[in-house]
Parts: sequence; C-alpha cells; structure tokens
Amino acid sequence: MTAKPDSAAPAPLPPDLQALDAFWRAANYLAGAMIYLQDNPLLRQPLAPEHLKQRPLGHWGASPGLAFAYAHLTRLIRRHDLEAIFLAGPGHGAPGVLGPAWLEGSLGEHNPERGWGLTGLTRFCRDFSFPGGLGSHCTPEVPGSIHEGGELGYSLSHAFGAAFDNPQLLVTVMVGDGEAETGPLATAWHSNKFLNPARDGAVLPILHLNGYKIANPTILARIPQEELLALFTGYGWAPKIVEGHEPATMHQAMAAAMDECLAEICAIQAAARNTEALVQRPRWPMIVLISPKGWTGPKAADGHAVEGTWRAHQVPLADPRNNAENRRLLEAWLQSYRPDTLFTEDGQPAALIRDFAPQGSRRLGANPHANGGLLRRPLERPDWRAQAVGFDAPGQRRHSNTDPLGHYLAELVRRNPDNFRLFGPDETASNKLGAIYAATAKAWLGESRPEDEDGGHLAADGRVMEMLSEHTLEGWLEGYLLSGRHGLLSTYEAFAHVIDSMFNQHAKWLEMCREVPWRAPVSALNLLITSTVWRQDHNGFTHQDPGFLDLVVNKSPAVTRIYLPPDANCLLAVADRCLADTNVINVIVADKQAHLQYLDAEAAALHCERGIGLWDWASTDDEAGTEPEIVLASCGDVATQEALAAAELLYCHFPDLKLRFVNVVDLFKLTPAEEHPHGLSDRDWTGLFTADRPIVFNFHGYPWLIHRLAYRRPNHVNLHVRGYKERGSICTPLELAMDNQIDRYSLAMDVIDRVPRLAVAGAHIRQALQEKQQQCRAHAHAHGVDPEEINTWTWSGQP
Repeated sequence: MTAKPDSAAPAPLPPDLQALDAFWRAANYLAGAMIYLQDNPLLRQPLAPEHLKQRPLGHWGASPGLAFAYAHLTRLIRRHDLEAIFLAGPGHGAPGVLGPAWLEGSLGEHNPERGWGLTGLTRFCRDFSFPGGLGSHCTPEVPGSIHEGGELGYSLSHAFGAAFDNPQLLVTVMVGDGEAETGPLATAWHSNKFLNPARDGAVLPILHLNGYKIANPTILARIPQEELLALFTGYGWAPKIVEGHEPATMHQAMAAAMDECLAEICAIQAAARNTEALVQRPRWPMIVLISPKGWTGPKAADGHAVEGTWRAHQVPLADPRNNAENRRLLEAWLQSYRPDTLFTEDGQPAALIRDFAPQGSRRLGANPHANGGLLRRPLERPDWRAQAVGFDAPGQRRHSNTDPLGHYLAELVRRNPDNFRLFGPDETASNKLGAIYAATAKAWLGESRPEDEDGGHLAADGRVMEMLSEHTLEGWLEGYLLSGRHGLLSTYEAFAHVIDSMFNQHAKWLEMCREVPWRAPVSALNLLITSTVWRQDHNGFTHQDPGFLDLVVNKSPAVTRIYLPPDANCLLAVADRCLADTNVINVIVADKQAHLQYLDAEAAALHCERGIGLWDWASTDDEAGTEPEIVLASCGDVATQEALAAAELLYCHFPDLKLRFVNVVDLFKLTPAEEHPHGLSDRDWTGLFTADRPIVFNFHGYPWLIHRLAYRRPNHVNLHVRGYKERGSICTPLELAMDNQIDRYSLAMDVIDRVPRLAVAGAHIRQALQEKQQQCRAHAHAHGVDPEEINTWTWSGQP
C-alpha cells in the first residue's frame, strides 16, 4: 500500500483525528520549547533573551516524526484498548518522546517537579539537555522507554525481544533512516522469521525516511520506491508507504495505515491461535513514513532552507539569545502551534489533549512492559546438584564443563516454559549445550527439510534462539530482559567483541537505572563465553582473544560481575546464582571441551560462594605455624590445570617445598572491597596471598588485567602474572600455552626462580624442564598432537 496524501486537498479531520492533531502539535511545541526555553514556557510574554538557554542543545529533526507515530499509536490504543509500548530508534530523539510523555501525565507521575502546571512545565523545559536534567536520548528517566538509542542499530532487535512470549503486546518501533544504515539494524529485519504469532506478541516497525542524517542524505530515502518496496518485500515484510507533509492528510493516511496494520496483525494471530495446523511464517506489516526533516519547524533561516534539509537535524535556529532575527523566527515558529489552544492558563494540557490520552497503564509512558521489573517472575530453578559431575578424587576425571549446564538448562526450560530463552549464534551444540534440545527446539518459522533434524529439532515454539548475528541476539536478549523475562547468551570468546559496544550501552543503562527509583529491577544479562582462547589452537591466531574481560572491567562495579569456574560443578553453581541475579551483567568464562574435574557439588557450592579460596588438597603449607614459601594461584579452567600440573612437578622434585595453591572463581575478589561489592578486604587478601611471599598467578586472560585489579593490594610488588600475550598460531594446546608461558613447565621454572633457596639449587631441574618443553614441541611438530602424557595427565593426589 502506498499513500501520497498531499496529492489532494485536505479533508476535514474527524473528531478523533482533531484531538490527535492537537496532541501532536502540543508535543511538537514542547520539543521546540525543550531545546530553547528556560523560562516563559508558554510564551505568555514576548520572547526575550533571558527566556532562552545560553547553550541550546537537542535534536529537532526526528522529533516531529516520533511524536507523530506516538500520537497515532495512542489513538490505536484508545480505539482498541491495546497493550502497547513504543521504542524510539533515532538516537537523539528524546524531545519527540518526552513531550508526549509529559502530555499524557506519565512523566509527571514519576517526576512531580516536572509535571503539569506552570512551575513543572518551566522546570521540564529548562531541564532538557541541561546540567543535572534530562538527556537528549530516551534514557531510563524517560517513562515507557526500554531503548536509549545512544548507539544506533538496536531498536528493532530490542522490539522483538520485548514481543517474544508477550502474546497480547504490540511493540511499535520507530526506525530512523540513519539508523537503518547500520549493520545490526540490517540483520534485525530478519527477526520476523522468529516471531511466532501463536505465542508471541507483534512488532510494528515504522521506518522513518526524513531524508538526512547529520549532514548527509540517507541511503533508503534516495532509492526509487519500487526498489525500497522490493527490499522490504524481500525481507519478508508487507510494507505500506505513508508520504507527504500536509498534516491533515498525513493524519488521515497514517490512521488508515495503522488501522490496516492492526487488522492484519490480528488476522495473523487469530489464524495461528485458532488452529491445530502447523504455524507458518506470516508476512507481517510495516510502515514506511516519509516526511520532511524537521517537519513543521522553521522553513528557512540565515539564508538557507531548514525544514526538509540536514540543517533541521539538531538546533535549527542558531543562537536566538543573541541573534534577534533568529529569536523572532523562533517565536513565530513556536506560536504557529497555537499554544494558547493547547495548554490551560495554569500550564496543563488542554482538555481535548487530556481526554485523548489513555488512562492508567494503557498510556505508553506507563505500560509495565517498559518497566519490566514490575512484571518479572523469579525463575523456578532446578537443583543444579542433580547435574553435578561425580568423581572419586580431585583431578582424576575429565568431563565437558558445559555439557552438564546444558542438562540444567533443559530442566530450567521445562519449569519455565514462557519465561526463559537461550540465545546463541548457531553454537548451542558446538558449545556442548545440546542437552537443552531434550526440552525444547530451535525457534524456526522458515522452510524445514528432513535433513535439518540431524542438527537439532526446529519448531515455531522453540526456546533456543539461533541466528548468526551476535548483534541481533544481544538485542533480543536485552529486550526480553528489560520487559521482565530471563535469558542467557552463549558465544565464542573471540567473537564476544562483536557486542562490545552493546554490552557498554546495557551496562550504562543498568547503572543509570540505579538512580531512577521507580525502575524495578530486571533480570541479569548473563553471557556465557566459551570456545576459549586456550582451546583455539586449531583455529589459530584470529580466534585467540580473551580481551572481552578487559572491556567488562571498564564498566561500573555496581553492575558488572566476572566468573571463571575451573570445572563443571563450579560452572553449575555459578550459572544457578547468575540466573537469580538482577540489575547486573554476569560474564561467565568456561571452555566447552573435556577438562579435569576438581570439586564435588558441595565443595563447588562453597568455593563459588566464597569466590576465591585455598585448595588444601593441592597445597603443602598446611602444617600449624607454617607460612608458604610461595603462592601459586590460578583463574580459569586451562590455567588451573596447568598450575596444578606445575605444582605436581615441583612436589616431585622438591618434596619439602611449602606451596600454597589458591584458586579464583570471582575475578572481582581481587579488587579492594571499597572498589567493588565483591572485593576482598586487604586483611583477607593478605591472609591468602601473604604479606611478603612471591605469588605466581596463572590467568586465563591478558596478564595485565590482574595487575590492574590488584595494583593497590599489599604485596603487589611480589605478584607475577602469566596469561595470554598475543602469541599464537595453528599449534597444539600445550604449544599455545608454552608460547604464552602459562604451561606447567614455565610455571614450575617461575617458582624455582622466585623461591630464594631454589634459585641456585634448582638449576638442574630448571634445565630439565626446559628440555621437556623442547621435547613436547618437537613431538607436536612431528605428530600433530601433544605427547600422550600431556593429554592424559591427571592429578596424582600426592602433593
């Protein structure tokens, strides 16, 4: 469907559209007032320099279109008593959402000082993009928002995440045409292949083509319409174009398009929900809204056209405080909305506007799905001990660390059939989580073939979300969590960097939510980082990067957690804990391959609760009154295995060595307690690591991260960290470890060098260890694998 309403003279608006138009004009007025005014918010006095902000900030260009969509969705809610939320994709689009939220009263309910009335309205206008006030994005302070838009590209995936498992919810999302040029947004259009009309809600995208970014035309606004329609038809959508600039006819065309879209959505859902037949992938409707940049704003200024050009993007009239002509243009522009008809004398919305807005939680700014913690139900978590790996003694049995987690997740899905989803980029089976398929399928509404079953069952109601786009998966997960549900995303370690900036944005969102008292806590964002650096010997250098942890440490300690469980039972204990968390991001690093198992269920539970601890069974300093000569510490599964193997070598050659073995699960235990809520006190740190003895620390990631966390700790001068140092290629696991000096031989030599009485006495052993490294490397290059004694090594149990 294509509507070009400006081709005919405007017809009189019906009453509901008259109220809608008043609401929209009031929202546009407020958007302009927010950008410029710090006083005289309704222009009851002639506009004077002192009424204007000294530094006007904000983005006008996309705001009228956003308010237009918000108003039309509001009409749809009133007309059909809909459950709906609205996501604003254009980055600096807050004026186009804040204005409607103020008009419907939802903003004032949470911020009475910025609510209805002249005092509240003055404060509301002044506080926009003002120190200590409201930001230019749809930040957590904006009621009804689950999408900040600080980085472009994620609005559509967030919308789908909110729609999953919300069968009555309509999520309308405005996608900016600049945003539509990003990679994440391009992949997110394919989300329609995963939306199940029988059990999910609906997503109605409105692609807003206003023609310009900051200073350049947008791609989709400059291609022929037949090409545009073909693009979205090819994506699987049924696009409808609404184009023009004359408000009355645009209202009529948009209302008709919205009505038609809702009718199609209801028909799709009814067909899927009222039949026993297999759910087929529908062609969902979408709207392409084509309107001028800065619509209804200043037509020209300073000798240049403004409306419909890139000059309308931000502040359309420069420095009206000091430029009298632009001040005159600003006053004329704002008065063109007829504010005297839109607001009462005492600064409230006029009755027509108040009556237009829905009541209570039906308002877009008050819907609980956009404050998902209000709807969050805690997961019914099974006892993870039922999946624990059994063994006779520490370090004797090998088992995949992630496989038991897959069994745990299967039981979790059985107990929470509409409240939890697993996300991953085609790696669920690869990451040894395939046991979940006993409880659920992969979500899939596309064509299926018999041979597909070899890779896991596909079904429209599957709970496993797989798509080869980490951006889309992360966006789905964030939208799912922010609307009140639970989830986990697993991905390969080297490619977690694909979502670096998305992690940043979500961490900032959670941090800001801590300062917004009406935001209810949402479920933790849980990331399982697997296929780790030390088992990427076969894939080579490009797949070897543990640096995602360094990024996590950059964010606020209030919202970040990092866990590196050494074995399967510790992974189960950590994952169970993380799935109960709220308002944090949990990063769990655990390799998928078979590893030695060290702690039974109860020992793992205690160790993970502490986050760090001595392993008595691997230490030799446990005699009363004895201090260790050295502390050997580990963090990470492969790092722990190699550290234990080094300890065993040392015990064989130096039976009287007093060595303390410490394992770290919770990385933030290394930080001081005053810097992170999980941090150890200096007293506890010294109790573990001593006041003056050397520490050799074998770490999973980049070694300098440990120094960064512990640089203020007592005895830091004696802390020596081994970790990944950007040395790797196609090699064997032991070769990769040796290249980065985290292998058992390098660690044993490190201990010899740092224990004073061994520095000379251990020279013969040190040389033998060097020769052993050479032999292992030669064996790898001759046979393509590490020596059998390395591959089958187990802890002897004789420290």
